[in-house]
Order: sequence, then structure tokens, then C-alpha cells
Amino acid sequence: MENLLNNLNPSQRAAVEFCDGPSLVIAGAGSGKTRVLTYKIAYLLKQGLPPYYILALTFTNKAAREMKERIAEVAGEKAARQLWMGTFHSIFSRILRNEAELLGYNSNFTIFDSSDSKNLVKLIINDMDLDDKVYRPGPVHGQISKAKNNLITTTVYANNEEILEYDRLSKRPKIHEIYSRYQRRLKSSNSMDFDDLLMNTNILFRDNPKVLVDYQNRFQYILVDEYQDTNVSQHRIVSQLADVHQRVCVVGDDAQSIYSFRGANIDNILNFKSNYPNTKTFKLEQNYRSTQNIVSAANSLIKKNSEQIFKNVFSERHEGEKIEVISAFSDYEEGVIVANKIARMRLELHSTYKDFAILYRTNAQSRVFEESLRKANIPYRIYGGLSFYQRKEIKDVVSYFRLIVNPSDEIAFQRVINYPTRGIGNVTVNKITDAAQQHNVGLWEIISNLNKYELQINAGTKKRITGFQSLIADFIELSKEQSAFEVAKEVIKKTGIAQESFSDLSPEGMSRTQNIQELLNAMNEFVEMRLEQGEEDTQLVDFLSEAALLTDQDTDKESGDDKITLMTVHASKGLEFEHVFIVGMEEDLFPSSMAKSEIRGLEEERRLFYVALTRAKQTCVITFAKSRFKHGQTEPARQSQFLNDIDVKFIQTETTSLQSPREGATDGFWESMRRGAQSSRTSMKKEELSFTKKTAVSQTSSVNTLSKEANALQEGQTIEHERFGIGTVISIENNGNDRRAFVEFDTVGKKQLLLKFAKFTIVKDE
Repeated sequence: MENLLNNLNPSQRAAVEFCDGPSLVIAGAGSGKTRVLTYKIAYLLKQGLPPYYILALTFTNKAAREMKERIAEVAGEKAARQLWMGTFHSIFSRILRNEAELLGYNSNFTIFDSSDSKNLVKLIINDMDLDDKVYRPGPVHGQISKAKNNLITTTVYANNEEILEYDRLSKRPKIHEIYSRYQRRLKSSNSMDFDDLLMNTNILFRDNPKVLVDYQNRFQYILVDEYQDTNVSQHRIVSQLADVHQRVCVVGDDAQSIYSFRGANIDNILNFKSNYPNTKTFKLEQNYRSTQNIVSAANSLIKKNSEQIFKNVFSERHEGEKIEVISAFSDYEEGVIVANKIARMRLELHSTYKDFAILYRTNAQSRVFEESLRKANIPYRIYGGLSFYQRKEIKDVVSYFRLIVNPSDEIAFQRVINYPTRGIGNVTVNKITDAAQQHNVGLWEIISNLNKYELQINAGTKKRITGFQSLIADFIELSKEQSAFEVAKEVIKKTGIAQESFSDLSPEGMSRTQNIQELLNAMNEFVEMRLEQGEEDTQLVDFLSEAALLTDQDTDKESGDDKITLMTVHASKGLEFEHVFIVGMEEDLFPSSMAKSEIRGLEEERRLFYVALTRAKQTCVITFAKSRFKHGQTEPARQSQFLNDIDVKFIQTETTSLQSPREGATDGFWESMRRGAQSSRTSMKKEELSFTKKTAVSQTSSVNTLSKEANALQEGQTIEHERFGIGTVISIENNGNDRRAFVEFDTVGKKQLLLKFAKFTIVKDE
């Protein structure tokens, strides 16, 4: 036994040895919480507690599997197999199968995954003849899931006036009826969804006291990992099972509670001692992962939160480098700076690409970094998500572009003919496909000549197909005259993609909206840069040619596993990297504008930043842009208030002091659209028109005159460009209004600018 415990530091050993009552283990980042859980179970086994009396709950199968493997090494394979160890859902589905008849189910009930659940909700919405643009299956299922995780049954839901009023204000007063029908359909199918596995366990224990007593006696010791991530339903189950013997050990870190959008309740860990008055608290404060500077910086940040369990995390590793904060003129320059710095650090530190991670707040930010890394020939991978151009909503929009450029593109045709939904179903599409194969022509040829090919369809369907064909034909004509960006705006407006995006106010829907806007940003940037450099190839076909190169995966395959990791901060939790870049540290981005309206939201965003900082082992670089390309124009940005929360002695910056946060920033275009969608669906059409406002370069009128600065520009002068930053004019070529400047920029190298379009100011000598 002594040999077993010799592998632990004093704090870890104390947490392992205490087994006589409730214990709370506050485990700082990188402090070895998994080691404590593993050794505590092994310690209990060595003390003579049979393995089948131990319940260990985790949040991932991977965590459970790794712990079982470690326990098998210490206590033997047989003991590890007999443990009740696994995720909440796997353990309680096992219990429910044993007791299914008490709840009116058969023991062979099936479990619906998220996709199954949304499909069932969709069927119910159709059966009720509800508008599926208002009652969208995703958000409706999300509301039902939220109710279940808060232990709100269909009866409670239907009789709770506050909930019903919320649904009425959301223009979805029938959700209570959908919820009721949904549960009945699940029951009649002898099925449960993931949320039922938790809620039905609570109902089982509530309605069957003898069953609860049986499981209380069976589980003599309960351990829970990542307790800060538990929701109301999970917390209640643990409380019921531990109510008698009180032998429960929960491990977690309140400073890493970042999943409230999934239902996680930080109060579960903050109030644990109130729920179990005899709790003994252990703090694992030694960080084995990061340098002293990184740990100290993270400590100084998180101390600004009011809701926390105080701990003083420390590291006995070397002091390490200070956290470097870099400001960029624009998001474009930010991407270039990060790519260049990674290339340089890799050589200087003799590192591999897989030692580096780029962390961002939203998935939409990846596009700029993907492009910069590809141009620098640096391999990367998107962790926990698809490459920007491989995301469904982006592929859907780009499929429209492909069909406009090449109407014979069958794959693009199949993808968009009924997206957004326009009443052209699979039966009709199959008829079009059969006719094309029979006559050996393309699908576009069929829908362009419906009378000629005599499709067996009714008048309504024919009208919808003709409408789709006319829509694409109009886009084809537009693409011959307008830039890629102008065509893209029209496609997103006139196809209904914009309206569909704005009407989905779920976190997933808003993420899709952000990604579509980022695609527009990319296209406007593409057009502007081509114009500035005097190139005329700005049409849709030109953009698609460049985008196709950016999504080519051949380079990634050749590079093997040695790739930079790109991911959201949420996805990075639990991981670690030698060198971390935290990008886009700007107000209304990180922290998110959506989270700043109340203290709890802002504190969770600060915890999210804490998670990002503590992923780094050796170095951490933070970047932000002074301007960001949004909504078709360059908008000013200001650094995140969180940068001011870090003690300056742990930071190395380009300037002597960081900017002070300023109040009064205006809401962005998409935020105003979101508010409009909430307040009035009828105003949607009017608000969609704001797509055309304030484009960075007007595509509808030509610029015939040079600005005063463009005329005055001379060789040798220094300029500050809106996206490229500081540069020196190498030479100037005069040809009337087509005056061009060749500029060597500090970060992006040599660029050719067509001065009638270029956005710059001349930097005056001091």
C-alpha cells in the first residue's frame, strides 16, 4: 500500500486516503486529478472494498477507459472489470434496463441519439400542421432537452405559466403539446432519448423507494469526475444515491466550468459543502503542466471572478517566457503574423508542428488562419469540427455558386434544389434524375425544358421547379456582370438562406449564421484584394478556383500526424500543447457580446479564457486585431477587457501599456438582425436588405478619381494599410487613374496596390 501512495504528492495523497465521508477535491489545471481518482479507487480496493460496490462516474468514455486501464495495472484486470465505472448515460442506462418494467418499458428499449430525436420532433411538427420555419426541430428539441435536464416533466411544463409565457414570446406556444406527444411517441416505441436516461433514473428513485435503497446499499462509495460540469438531473441522482452513507468524492475545478449552454450548473460544485456539511475539502494546487509564468498569469486572471473556490495554483517548473501579446492591424494581418511566428518558433525551438495549437472563440474565425497556414505551406487540422469550407452550411451555399458557374454540376444540383425547403421532394428529384438518364442529358436541361421532357408532376410542383430554374438563370446572368461578392449577397438573400439563418436563434443556428457571414467576408476580401492589386478576375468562377485550392486535402495527407491543431477554446478543455496561440482577443468576440449582459455570463467567459491559458505548457501567445472584416466592411475592434485582468508583470507587449477597455461599442449587423428576428418575424424581409449596406468597395459604381493621398504618395514613404499594416513604398507606376504602388509590408511582404481602390494613410515622420 505504501508503495502505491509513494507516487503521489502530499495533497494528492491526503485526498486519496480520506474515505470516511464526503470529500471535495478542487483540482487546478494540470494538477493530476485523474491520478487522484485512479489511485483512490485502487486504494479502496486494497482496503478490501469489493469493486462492485464502487460507482465511478465520468463525462467521456475515453476518461473511463483510461482510468480502468490504470486501475487494472494496479489492482488487476478482474477488479477493474467489476467496477461500476463509466459515463452517466452508460451507467444509468444499465440501471434502467434492470428496472425498466417499473417505468412501463421493456428491458430491450432502444436509445434515440440526437438525430433520431430531432427527426421524431420533425414528424410531430408535421403531424400538427405547424410552420416548421417557426417550430424548427433543432431549437424545439433543444427546449425539450433543457426541460428534461432540469427535471421538468410534461405535466409540470404544461402547468408552468412562466415557461408557457416564454414559449408564447418566442412565437412557439405549442411546445408543451409537442413535448407531450414526443414523450408518448417515445414510450409507445419503447424508446428513450439521452435526456430520458437521466430523468427516468430520477423518476425511478422517486417513485420506487425500495429500489433507491437497494442502489444506495450497493454503491458504498461514489466518485464523480468533472463535477463542475454536472447539470441539475445528474446532481440530483448523485445526491439520492449518497444520501444515506455520505461516502461521495467529487473532483473538479470551478475555474473550468464553461458548459452552461449545455445545462452545466456551477452551483453544484460551489454549494457542495452546503449540501454535505461534513465535507472535507482537498486542493490540488501544484500544476505539473505549465511554466510558472503561465500559471501565475492564469491565477491573476481568474482572481477577478467573484464566484469561485479560492486556491493558489503554483508550478515548480522553470519560470518560462512571459506571455506575449501581439496586436495586428486587421484580422487578415493577424492570420499572417500567427503563421509566420509559428514557422519561426518551430525552427528556433526545434519543435514539431503538432506542438502548436491555435485557439479561437468561434468556429468562424478559423477561415483566416486556415488560409494563412496554407499559403505558408504549414499543415494543420481542425479539431472537433470540419475545415471551414467543409462545414455543411458553407458547402450548401458554395453549391449554389458551383451550379451558377456550371449548371451541369449534378452534385451541386442535388444539394440545393430543395435547400432551403421549397417543396421539391425526393420523389420529384428522382423523376428529374430518371428523365435525365433516360434522355442522356443533364438535370439542368430537364428543368429548363419541362414541357419537352413531359415529367409526370402536378402543376404546383412544376411551378416550384420553374421558379428554381428561373432563380438560378437570373444568378447566371448576374454573375456575368458582377463580382463574386455581389453575386453571393444576392444568392444568400433571394434563396431564403438569410431568412432561415436569422430565424434559428439556437446556439447551433447562430454559429451557422456566423459561418455564412464569414464566407461573405472572405469573398469581399477576395474582391477587394484583387482590385487593389490591379487584377480584374473578381468573378464567381475566380473565387471558386481559389477556394478549391484552399480545401485541397492532399498536403494534409502527405504531412502525416505532424500538424498544427486549430480548435475552439471549448474543444480544447482537457488537452495540452507545448505552444498555444489564443487569437481574436477582442471585445464582443472574447468575451462574446452575447455573454456580457450579466455577471455570470461574463465570469464564464473569463473562465473560458482561463482554460485557454492553461492549455499551454511552454509558451503562450495572445493576438488581437485593431480592425476586423465584418458585414462587408472593415470595422474597428478593441482589445478584450480580459487582457487587463492579467497582471502586467507576466505579459510582454509591443507597447508600454495595454489599451483601456472602452464602453459604448455599437452592435454588429448580425446582432441587430438577431434582435430583429426575436422582436418581429414580419420585419425580416426589410432587415435582409441591410446585406447591401456599407460594402467596403462599391461594386456598382466605378471610381474615376484618385484621392488626395493617392496623388501625393511618393517612393520611400511609409504607409499604414487597413489590412496589411505598415509598409514602405518601393516604387510607383503612373498611368492616369490606374496609378499603382509597389509596397514592402512588414508582415505580409511585397504587395502591388491599385491606388484608386487602396485603403491606406501616409505615416508622417516624427
